[in-house]
Amino acid sequence: MSKAITIAEAQRYDAHTINVIGIPALVLMERAALATFNNILNDDFDLSRVVVVAATGNNGGDGIAVARLLKIRGIDVEIYLLGNPDKATPQTSQQLKIANYYSIPVTNDLNHVVNATVIVDAIFGVGLSREVTGKFADAINAINAADAKTVAIDVPSGINADTGDVMGVAVVADSTTTMAYNKIGLLTTIGKQHAGTIHVADIGIYAQDHLEHAR
Repeated sequence: MSKAITIAEAQRYDAHTINVIGIPALVLMERAALATFNNILNDDFDLSRVVVVAATGNNGGDGIAVARLLKIRGIDVEIYLLGNPDKATPQTSQQLKIANYYSIPVTNDLNHVVNATVIVDAIFGVGLSREVTGKFADAINAINAADAKTVAIDVPSGINADTGDVMGVAVVADSTTTMAYNKIGLLTTIGKQHAGTIHVADIGIYAQDHLEHAR
């Protein structure tokens, strides 16, 4: 499981796992969240004020699930939500519903991000292909301005997972929990600077050639 993969490979392996093998996307999201949560707990972080910065794509869903796992542990956590929740992916809508059940506060105040002790970056996953602007850029700038330790999910938001290029602005993380395989862009000089310590999490997504051997 040591090889690094491209964006296209990551998307292909995801689709194969969900559509061909039949592992539901929500199950993979829960595994991704649990892996990230465990890495947060295993690090020596000050968890007195955690803010999860999440958008409405599946990367955001991973982060919202992490917020719930932290809340159940009795940790003070809130969600800074970017984008329109009515346009969230089905899995992320489900995570928002669960977070609401657990009464996890949602903030739209960037000062809460700046004053956090730990920030979970759950804005963009591997699929980012355009420059980051507007409220998304504002949120990334706030994350980078904070004294908090920052944990990125899959890739630091704003980094191109193929090239390692900064797409306008990008999160500088202390650690990154990346799913299934490392990403080629995180092995570049800039990618490494933004990713910090990389944890590769086995969440049950494998390359097709890996699967053929398993049969």
